[in-house]
Amino acid sequence: MGLRILRQSIKFLKSFLSPGLVNASIAPPMSIRKGGIALILLALTLSARADNSVLSLSHYDEPAFDFSGLQRSGLQGVIHEATYPAFDVDSKYAYRQAQAMRAGVLWGAYHFANGSDGRRQADHFVDFVASQWSRGHNPAQPEGVLLVLDAEQNTHYPGGNMPVAEAVRFIERVHDRTGLYPGLYSNEYWIRRVFNDPSINPASRELLCKCWLWIANYHNRPATTAPWPGWTLWQYTGDGVCGLPRGMYPTNFCNLRRVERTIFSGDRTSLHHFWAEHSWMPQREVATSTEGTATVAAQ
Repeated sequence: MGLRILRQSIKFLKSFLSPGLVNASIAPPMSIRKGGIALILLALTLSARADNSVLSLSHYDEPAFDFSGLQRSGLQGVIHEATYPAFDVDSKYAYRQAQAMRAGVLWGAYHFANGSDGRRQADHFVDFVASQWSRGHNPAQPEGVLLVLDAEQNTHYPGGNMPVAEAVRFIERVHDRTGLYPGLYSNEYWIRRVFNDPSINPASRELLCKCWLWIANYHNRPATTAPWPGWTLWQYTGDGVCGLPRGMYPTNFCNLRRVERTIFSGDRTSLHHFWAEHSWMPQREVATSTEGTATVAAQ
């Protein structure tokens, strides 16, 4: 085995193991190769526990997708941009939803946020996702649509970055209308700088933690997830950028090149259970009465 691969594997494992354990495994000079092989086997074991079968897409992705072929090749889920600033909708969302769900692929939707009123953004997002659901939903699938707030640094849409206060308003409104807390997507740097700011009040921090975390880091396994205890989904590559060992972390999927790939923190069965538990069936919406009690109403 080449030393380059060995070094890559050791670097990769440092994100999984404590420094003391890594050093103890590779320190003796005479056992470096045996220790390296053991580390690689351990890496494969750890990787096998995580399911690398989710893609994220948007209108920027131009190719026509053969979702049936992708599903046969292992694709399990797609999280697609649904809405973005300023109150616009993704023109490719509806068609791809229908094609993907017809192929038996799990479906999710995300809203790319800006700094405007979070409640209005949430209504725009939920309204659009609900309006498209009946056109593409496969009744044979028990899972609904996974909802995600994409709250990262906004460099290409109007309206600036979403502050924590507006993220909280967005999350509250989505929960009011669906009964579910959405996932929150951001990169590790933004999470550390914005969502783990010590100035965030306890109530807002508690609400944020009711969301599950979808984190992006293209160079290392995520290490900083606070205020969340850990990540549920990890996007490790996009546009071909990936600083991790390519053998374990491919940037392509079948014939799709330079796609955004995401790993789930459990195995494939757990992924389906997670999707079923956290997804929304838009046929039924939770309406909040004037007294503040939640009631379920058919749409």
